[in-house]
Amino acid sequence: MHSGQKLKLECALYVVATPIGNLRDISLRALDVLTSADTIAAEDTRNTAHLLNHYGIAGQRLQALHQHNERGAADKVIALLHQGQAVALVSDAGTPAVSDPGALLVEAVRAAGFRVIPIPGASAAVAALSAAGLATPHFLFYGFLPNKSAARCKELQTLIEAPYTLVFYEAPHRILECVADLHSVFGDEREIVLAREVTKLFESIHRCKLGAATDWLNSDPNNQRGEFVVLLSAAPARAEGLSAEIEHVLGALLAELPLKQAVQLAVQITGAGKNELYQRALEIKKQE
Repeated sequence: MHSGQKLKLECALYVVATPIGNLRDISLRALDVLTSADTIAAEDTRNTAHLLNHYGIAGQRLQALHQHNERGAADKVIALLHQGQAVALVSDAGTPAVSDPGALLVEAVRAAGFRVIPIPGASAAVAALSAAGLATPHFLFYGFLPNKSAARCKELQTLIEAPYTLVFYEAPHRILECVADLHSVFGDEREIVLAREVTKLFESIHRCKLGAATDWLNSDPNNQRGEFVVLLSAAPARAEGLSAEIEHVLGALLAELPLKQAVQLAVQITGAGKNELYQRALEIKKQE
C-alpha cells in the first residue's frame, strides 16, 4: 500500500514508467506522481485502475490516451495544462512513448511550451540485457520489427553488420516467424537470447545459437507463450587481411554452392576461421 499523501506538483506532463509485470517494480516517485496528479492519461484505464487500486490510490481522474486517439487526446491534455493541472501519462506496462503510445503527446506538449518530466522505471529491454550475458559494450534497441516476413527481412538485412547487440520486442504469435527470419538473414552462429515474460511468474531467459532457437521454441508449447524480448549478438569483427588466395577460394565456392556449404568447404581448404569466412561471405553476397 502507498501512503496516499498528495504532493503539490508543478504544472507539467509527467511521463511515468509502470511495472512490466511484477507490480512491485515501481518507484516511490512514480507512486507519488500517480497519487498527486490532477489527471492520469492512460493507455487502458482499466489496467491503470488495477495498478492504482493495488497501491490504495483512489479518486484519480483517468483519461484514455492510446494509439487510436492520441492526437485528439493530446489537445485535451494541453487544455488541462493550460488550466494549470499536473498530468501523468502511463502506458499499460513500461515507459510511455517507447514502443508504446505517448510520443505524439510529448511532442505536442513540448511544442505548446509546457514542461515534460520523465519518471523512470522498469524496462523489459534493459532487464533482458542485464541477464543475457552478451558482453558487447553497445546495443541497439529496435523495438518491434515489421509484421510481414518480407518487410521484416528487409529491415534485418540493414542490420547484418551492426557491431552491437540487437534488441527487439516480439509478440508470441509471431515469435516462430521472427526467429525463422532472423536465422535466414544472420545464419546459424550468432547468439540469440529469448527473454520471455520478463519479471512475470513464468519468466524464462534462454540463450543459444541462432541455428538452435527454433528447435527450442518447438520443444515445449510454453516456450512460445508470453511477450518476448529477443536479443541477437553483435556482428563479429569484420574480416580483414584475408589473403588473395583465400578470397579467390571463397569467391569460387560461393559461385557454385549455397553460402553455408561454401563457407564450410572454404574452412577445410584454407584453414581460415569459420566466423571470418562467414562474415566475408555475407559481405560478398550483399555486394552481389
